[in-house]
Amino acid sequence: MEKQLITFDQLQHLDDLTLMQYAIPIIVLSVVAEWLVGVYKRRDYYHKKDFMAALTIGGVNAILGGLLKIWLFGIAMVIYNMVPWALPRVWWGYIVCFVAVDFCRYWAHRLAHEQRFWWATHVTHHSSEKMNFSVSFRTGWTQHLKFVFFIPVPLLGIDPFTFFICHQVAVLYQFFVHTELIKKLPKPIEYIFVTPSHHRAHHGSNPEYIDKNYGSTFIIWDRLFGTFVPEQEKPVYGLTKPVNSFNPIYLVFHEWIDIWHDLKYVKSPSEAFQLLFKPPGTVVTEHQRQEQQQTNEHVEMVPQEQLLSYK
Repeated sequence: MEKQLITFDQLQHLDDLTLMQYAIPIIVLSVVAEWLVGVYKRRDYYHKKDFMAALTIGGVNAILGGLLKIWLFGIAMVIYNMVPWALPRVWWGYIVCFVAVDFCRYWAHRLAHEQRFWWATHVTHHSSEKMNFSVSFRTGWTQHLKFVFFIPVPLLGIDPFTFFICHQVAVLYQFFVHTELIKKLPKPIEYIFVTPSHHRAHHGSNPEYIDKNYGSTFIIWDRLFGTFVPEQEKPVYGLTKPVNSFNPIYLVFHEWIDIWHDLKYVKSPSEAFQLLFKPPGTVVTEHQRQEQQQTNEHVEMVPQEQLLSYK
């Protein structure tokens, strides 16, 4: 059977395949139910300003996603049309696509922690010191740059419509792992799938949890590639260096601003490349050294009695 190419006119039908409109009532009810359980148990699952920041970030990101959808999946369409093979749009084709999407999500997520440039697209998601369903809304507005990591999907001959559906299912699954309400699930599920327990550990700033559990739907990838850790000690949520802000714009762009300031002080293209693509915090510019030295000198000048009063 000859492969049928897809046109941009056909790509407009992606709007008919949007699942979010059906998921929104479930998402709203889940957030309300989680908040009510927190009130009943006298647990502060939600913080008003933190929640509003997440809602604003998620709302803007939803608008951006809608605007960029045709362009991003247009790239997938062009690649799909170029390759001489095609995966049939049958039930097992969706399974192959979902596994491929999840594999790409693992590596996109992992590199977003291991390289500072990509970390800037993702740091927003880790800035909350809470763990609740609304944390899933906190996705940086520059996260769409990571679409480049999904190019292998259309290269497999997976059409953009199948890709789009599987991508949405993967994103919706992620919503339900951001909670403290669900403790441990049965062992077979915990072994194969990402669960709230696994993802709580991922959001922990505890040393043993940092850069672990990157899986989106399947935790198998972490087990295969040595990045799995079980949840044991209670996670301390948030960044190792707290941002101390509820301003949505600052939460989205503060790392990009820091990168820009640091790039002004690099001495060579090689140092700039290392600054961008080595793990966050591993490349220290001369400017950063001077700032740290000034901080240390200031601390040394403060009387010991005053230092003790801060503790």
